[in-house]
Amino acid sequence: MTQPNFLIFMVDQLNGTFFPDGPADWLHAPNLKRLAARSTRFKNAYTASPLCAPGRASFMSGQLPSRTGVYDNAAEFSSAIPTFAHHLRRAGYQTCLSGKMHFVGPDQLHGFEERLTTDIYPADFGWTPDYRKPGERIEWWYHNMGSVTGAGVAEISNQMEYDDEVAYHATRKIYDLARGNDSRPWCLLASFTHPHDPYVARKKYWDLYEDCAHLMPEVGPIPYEDQDAHSKRILDANDRDNYNITEDHIRRARRAYFANISYLDDKIGEVMEALEATRQDATILFVSDHGDMLGERGLWFKMSFYEGSSRVPLMVASPDMTPGLVTDPVSNIDICPTLCDLAGVDMSEVMPWTDGQSVVPLGNGEGRDAPVAMEYAAEASYAPLVSLRYGKWKFNRCALDPDQLFDLDADPHELTDLASDPAHAGTLSSLQAKAEARWDLDAYDAAVRHSQAGRWVVYEALRKGGYYPWDYQPLQKASERYMRNHMDLNTLEESQRFPRGE
Repeated sequence: MTQPNFLIFMVDQLNGTFFPDGPADWLHAPNLKRLAARSTRFKNAYTASPLCAPGRASFMSGQLPSRTGVYDNAAEFSSAIPTFAHHLRRAGYQTCLSGKMHFVGPDQLHGFEERLTTDIYPADFGWTPDYRKPGERIEWWYHNMGSVTGAGVAEISNQMEYDDEVAYHATRKIYDLARGNDSRPWCLLASFTHPHDPYVARKKYWDLYEDCAHLMPEVGPIPYEDQDAHSKRILDANDRDNYNITEDHIRRARRAYFANISYLDDKIGEVMEALEATRQDATILFVSDHGDMLGERGLWFKMSFYEGSSRVPLMVASPDMTPGLVTDPVSNIDICPTLCDLAGVDMSEVMPWTDGQSVVPLGNGEGRDAPVAMEYAAEASYAPLVSLRYGKWKFNRCALDPDQLFDLDADPHELTDLASDPAHAGTLSSLQAKAEARWDLDAYDAAVRHSQAGRWVVYEALRKGGYYPWDYQPLQKASERYMRNHMDLNTLEESQRFPRGE
């Protein structure tokens, strides 16, 4: 079979409920809407874990955090775990990353042959939570509500500077690929940090949402005493008591978030324009690592199994899949086996340890009965949480809390917990059995504590004396760029041109 090229767009913290069938009509996202029109669109796609590093390691590997050991934003992603970049590269692909992946540890490539930018977040163990100290806020890196109270307009920010660079390097790479200096099929991942907080946007995008009808959440703040146990932990971790969040703050934060979706649309448009201008064919995927509650129920950011935090957009534009809407639940851990399926790459050697499944059959009219699993064992948790999305049901479990059961068809905002309703005792029992067959929560908790304790020791040791950080340093071979005296000028000018001259 002909191996397709892959262009993957990953974004950060994009709430999947705003992508019920591609971008919602009211979003100003023309490039993503054009992509949606030719894509298989997955309405009910979920993250493996509603936090950056765990969700991304699972996306890369097709394995849940309990397998990868990437429990939180400072847990090492082992070099021994194959990613889709390894599988494709082994099969003859050139693999390239531009942007964020939040890899923690000395391996900052994980199968990518080339990485064009550094990461936006640190690669060391400094952001390690500590289950030995439940309720402790780690002030210098835990989320707080300052992202909400400080929402507004800026023409440059840390995040904008980063994503401008990601788009530039991805676009340049597309042009390099067109010049044909490497005959291998390619996989390029362009991974952006927006619309992740802080909620700050350029005025040209901010102005698009002046009259937006969606600047307030559909479900308003729920009093702290009426929140479920994990939501209370999230609110505490986010330092809620030291901020007075007004309706104006909420409107401004959501407006900036929507504006940054439009900003991303422009960045993605730049890369796709280069692809189209150079007449290259590629299967295109669009996905997020997790969502953002964005004020629903009074919650912000992620760290929760509620739909705003755990549901992500997923679209695949492939000639091997039929454009249209799929409603069966899927996961971003399905991306790794999907890419291998489309490329004709055999994963059988590691498939017994892979949690994901290819979505190609779903894109051709087949169904899926297997539940989608999620896990969370990072900040704002004191013990691991697990979840199953099975048909219309969502079942959540934590050893510290009562089980939760929601009917997402009848109750899309998850306002009615049915776990104690006798009418649904059979469903609850069935999902409890599925969870118990999949997870040993005591063993999971012990593994997390072991990992955390070790990382605290290692981090404190490595910050004493000589400091040699793991942050990725992009390599630019200046002596091989543009014109140098070991090059033939005529050959250079012709080889670097696309299309070629007469």
